[in-house]
Amino acid sequence: MTADQLNAELLKRFSPLDGLKRDNLAALVGKIQIRELSPQQFLFKEGDTEKRTVYILSGTLELVDQGEVTEIIEGGTDGARNPVAAAFPRRVSGRARDRVQYIAIDSDLLDVMLTWDQTGSYEVSELSGGQDQGADDWMTTLLQAKAFHKIPPANIQAIFMRMQQINYKSGDVILKQGTEGDYFYVLTRGKCLVTRETPLNKEGIRLAELEVGDTFGEEALISNAKRNATVTMLQDGSVMRLGKDDFKTLLNEPMLEWVDFKEGEQIINSGGQWLDVRLPSEFENQHLEGAINVPLYFIRLKINTLDKSKKYVLCCDTGRRSSAGAYILSERGYQTSVLRGGISIAEQ
Repeated sequence: MTADQLNAELLKRFSPLDGLKRDNLAALVGKIQIRELSPQQFLFKEGDTEKRTVYILSGTLELVDQGEVTEIIEGGTDGARNPVAAAFPRRVSGRARDRVQYIAIDSDLLDVMLTWDQTGSYEVSELSGGQDQGADDWMTTLLQAKAFHKIPPANIQAIFMRMQQINYKSGDVILKQGTEGDYFYVLTRGKCLVTRETPLNKEGIRLAELEVGDTFGEEALISNAKRNATVTMLQDGSVMRLGKDDFKTLLNEPMLEWVDFKEGEQIINSGGQWLDVRLPSEFENQHLEGAINVPLYFIRLKINTLDKSKKYVLCCDTGRRSSAGAYILSERGYQTSVLRGGISIAEQ
């Protein structure tokens, strides 16, 4: 079996994939690949915690418990219809007896898509309103973001239904540094450049290049501050935008986990890390013991220096900037909490 044979009809052979609506199943096809195991190669081992929902397409997989083969799964049979050893952490090991072909799906993504399908009445194509060919690509990208796993399915429906499409030409400025925040944006077609003007560089420092599925504009909405960067179209394209009030009600609040200082300390003592998002001068003047400093406006640039296996408790003076930072990190799969009330509560 080859990659070009992976299609929605193939996925419908498996449970609970057969419960997904047509267009959402088609969108999922673009997110997975057919993979292979050699004889005696392990697909997973007992105790593994990586959340992958696995299906065997062909070949024979042995499930092994303490050295003993307890079950055999052969591709194409009724026994291969369900996910392999679905419990996490894995209670058994999976070993190929011969050449095995399989697919693996992010379990959280699958759970979100199933829940969304089963609690609502809209498909991706219906939500997109036929606006653009391939509109489901950016929607599926958003659904795949870890942050969306925290949002109630009804909210996800409302987010897509309330978004407005805006078309831009190459060179158009979508939002300007220093202006008030009014919308949250998702890039659905084309590319954008993010720049930040400084006293020493009026042309603007190049911060990032955005592609389809990327989001921007959230910092100003969360922190009630002015825009901290300028976003310009690099080519003709489109965005979907969500108004400030809808953003805060439907998208922002469900994502954030707020903790008091005592709860924050417990996270730190369990291997977590204080992450202070204030300016370096503020940090140098006063900060929590052991904290690291990544200013909010640099978070996108520095994000790859952070450890996804570590939980971060974000802090600032009031909680506004840290909540904006937590949203950005959470959206990209980082574990975050926000210190309620800011670092001033630590002095009380």
